[in-house]
Amino acid sequence: MSELIIGQPIPDFLIPATGNKQIGLADYRGKKLILYFYPKDNTPGCTQEGLAFRDNLALFESLNTVVLGVSRDSVKSHETFKAKQAFPFDLLSDQDEMLCQLFDVIKMKNMYGKQVRGIERSTFLVDEQGVLLKEWRKVQVKTHVAEVLAFLQAD
Repeated sequence: MSELIIGQPIPDFLIPATGNKQIGLADYRGKKLILYFYPKDNTPGCTQEGLAFRDNLALFESLNTVVLGVSRDSVKSHETFKAKQAFPFDLLSDQDEMLCQLFDVIKMKNMYGKQVRGIERSTFLVDEQGVLLKEWRKVQVKTHVAEVLAFLQAD
């Protein structure tokens, strides 16, 4: 699979999501799209990141921007996580790692002294025509959503 390059179109995809949906990139033409990749449902950092997107969703919407979360968890796990945290946006279930591979977010990480394959917390901004506009990798949860908003507001 070819590497994604800023300024280039992203290939369309179709992936299962909360709300019994199949979501594709083409569904969001005419809007900017944030795809934020996170390691695991119901973990402290992932919850904090999701809550920050949730709490700022009105600002994102005012900037014609849709937010979607992506992890390798099942749709069932996502439904529980979404309901528990009252996320008003969909979560995409990438169990076959198709999107993770496309966006190159699967990395070797150290966890409790062992090497494990996992999602490197990353966010991608796609423009209204499906072109990759910006990427944030190795995201710091506490400041990340503010950085994304600042970029959108400066655009």
